[in-house]
Amino acid sequence: MSSVSLDARGIQIDGQPQVVLCASLFYFRLPREQWRARLEQVRASGYTCVDVYLPWNFHELAPGRWSFEGRRDVAAFLDLAHEVGLYVIARPGPYICSEWDGGALPAWLGLDPSLRVRQNEPAFLTQVAAWFDQVLPLLAARQYGAGGSIIMVQLENELDFFDCEDRTGYITALRELASGIDVPLIACAGQGDLFGATGNVDGVVPACNFYPNDDSPFIEAEVRRYAALLADRGLPLLITETNRRHRTLRRMLASGASLIAPYLQSSGWNFGYTPSSGNWGQPGNFMSHGYDFHGYVSSTGAERPEYGEAQMFARVISALGSRLALATLGDPVEVAADFPTSASPSALDLAGGGRLVAVPNLGDEDGRALVNGVSVAVAADSCPLMLIDFPLPETTLTLASADLVSWSDEGLVFSSKVPVTVVIGNTPVEVAVGATLVVGGVRVTVESPVDVVPAEESLSGVVSTVSRRTATAPAKPAGTHELPPTLESLGTYRGRGTYTATADLTDVDELLLVGASDIVDLSIGGRVQTLAGFGATQRIDVRGLTGDIHATVEIWGHANFDDVRLPSLQLGALRGLGSVWTIVETQDFSALWTVEGHWAGEPAPLRSLTGWSSTRVGTPITYTRRVDLSQLTALHLEGVRAPVGVTIDDGEPITVHTENPWVLLPAGTKQVSITVPHDPSGGGLRAELLTLNPVTDWTCAVQDDELLTAFAGHAEPAVDVTLPLTLAPGEEAWLDVELPASESERLVRVDGAQLRVTGWSSGECIGRVWVGDRPAFSGGDPDVLWIPAGWSELTLLVRGVEGPADAELRTISLYNV
Repeated sequence: MSSVSLDARGIQIDGQPQVVLCASLFYFRLPREQWRARLEQVRASGYTCVDVYLPWNFHELAPGRWSFEGRRDVAAFLDLAHEVGLYVIARPGPYICSEWDGGALPAWLGLDPSLRVRQNEPAFLTQVAAWFDQVLPLLAARQYGAGGSIIMVQLENELDFFDCEDRTGYITALRELASGIDVPLIACAGQGDLFGATGNVDGVVPACNFYPNDDSPFIEAEVRRYAALLADRGLPLLITETNRRHRTLRRMLASGASLIAPYLQSSGWNFGYTPSSGNWGQPGNFMSHGYDFHGYVSSTGAERPEYGEAQMFARVISALGSRLALATLGDPVEVAADFPTSASPSALDLAGGGRLVAVPNLGDEDGRALVNGVSVAVAADSCPLMLIDFPLPETTLTLASADLVSWSDEGLVFSSKVPVTVVIGNTPVEVAVGATLVVGGVRVTVESPVDVVPAEESLSGVVSTVSRRTATAPAKPAGTHELPPTLESLGTYRGRGTYTATADLTDVDELLLVGASDIVDLSIGGRVQTLAGFGATQRIDVRGLTGDIHATVEIWGHANFDDVRLPSLQLGALRGLGSVWTIVETQDFSALWTVEGHWAGEPAPLRSLTGWSSTRVGTPITYTRRVDLSQLTALHLEGVRAPVGVTIDDGEPITVHTENPWVLLPAGTKQVSITVPHDPSGGGLRAELLTLNPVTDWTCAVQDDELLTAFAGHAEPAVDVTLPLTLAPGEEAWLDVELPASESERLVRVDGAQLRVTGWSSGECIGRVWVGDRPAFSGGDPDVLWIPAGWSELTLLVRGVEGPADAELRTISLYNV
């Protein structure tokens, strides 16, 4: 039987009720030698727990080849967490998201057309069972009460974002595979759909991820709703992910949360080829080498001001102990303020008497609030947890306007940046910061919160001379193929490959590139173009060009989210050149469409595409046109502003998005229908047909991440080069950089233009940066590489990128942190 239980009153561990503060901390984003220090840093923050993803594809390097050694020794990490005194929430997936390559789903799963990821489907579940067979025994042996500190195990991750056909069956299958796990099994909802996340499966506890606007006045109302829904099921509110700001976390505590796990409090690094691609906003977004969302510890381990806020928050929770852990949502407390605050402040009824109310000041100036009829000061950008009618051994604390951080027979200690109003009896007394007064016979002290000033990086040197290797990394021949194969089908799951074909471009003006992903350097007749279209179909101008078509394709990460707007951003999508076609003929296809339905009668009116007039704004209208295609043809829709449905003959509709307004029509197609919402302002949609011939007979070679890392670690003949170094687009240089001795961590900043740079140190690929004109990046600082303390050598692979300036490496700057 587990020593961990959950009910409507909260979390009990060994029968003791607890409010659990949990920080995300990922072993796979830190060097092994830093694990203990980072865990101890979390413990010193006052947080009592860490949540830990376990990425499947970090441990299964290739089908059936497992690794749990070195930085992959997750058992050692979990044991360290136990030694340090931290609880653990383990999250083995199989899907984890985490802006990690493919959401941790191995890339080769996409090679099996019968396998559908994250579905109740035998081929996928067989693969999941192999992963669980490896990892769950490690977790079972480290459960709380069985020699470890794991208090919960999460199945899947935010399944309510994904189109799972049988949620109940899928989660049930995962639950059955989780044999040996006695602590509570949980599953988190990413957007509040509890059924969508869990399928309402018995034995799997729903948890919630909240990412509100920190300045929203409506946070409390949203959180209280889910706390009440779960309480009706006899369960606590577990917030497994949320924002990092403690002003917001306090509001969630007062709204009924028993577990609060902000993501990502302790930051880290995306080593090597592990980040995902295409995360938020406009599709086609890369993750930076730094993995940092401005939590209380930076990627380099520096403590930020929120670290002090964490310690203060933890002191409040510790001071109130089981009274807070067993608290229940109470009736609202009347609050009026001269600053922006919550639309409906939350209050808890504490076990043993008294109430706790959170009063957030969402503004940037100190102000005053009227709480239960008493005027109190509230600091800017704060959320004091105020006590009302709190029983003391000899009297009652009628009101205190600040955090109670300790109390004993010697008195009460509060923490605040502004004077604290204390009411014991009937008379309010204002106690200044730093002062001690006796109020109603009780000694009251007001401390000033600890102010954490983050450490700054300092320039330690500038490298102006490097050694350029005379050799380049070898490649593995990968055969000749009629059409360009995916890199995964060639056994490369992380890394890159090359594709070469001879094509007759006589009288050819354009090529059509379909499905190329991720980063493609396309060279034709000596002209190099760098493409990052994430599978979007692209036209390539080849007028006046002759010679072979050559492409280098780099995998910068498989999609971690299921974004259908672009082909390579769908979960499970593969990487490679896609397909290349010569455009034989282009014809206007915008006229002579028939309109069906929408009050159109027979014979069907004949209109231009989107040319039907109607008062029914937004109502879908279907336009149909007959064709007779003898070979593969591309349909291009110009002017797509909202999703459009395209139906080929009697097939299922295909949704076309503005990011990729193309559809391939197979030979033999007889009819095309386009359904578009009516826009009386003018749809502006035009269509053209492009007749295509394939470019065939491709010769391929690959360089996976292990091959490149091995080459980077070998001593190779080199010549000294004084920077700046100029490269042609597509030209590469392997550079060995001599670093001065240092016991500290270092950041490497590359000054230059139009470069992609990959770095290695101590036998590991540390990360990649893109200098100059580039796609969007998210996460931490996209312009640095990080060298951990004790990692001495540095090897860089620098590749020139086509763009608005010449590719040039000017200097390499080193910073101590």
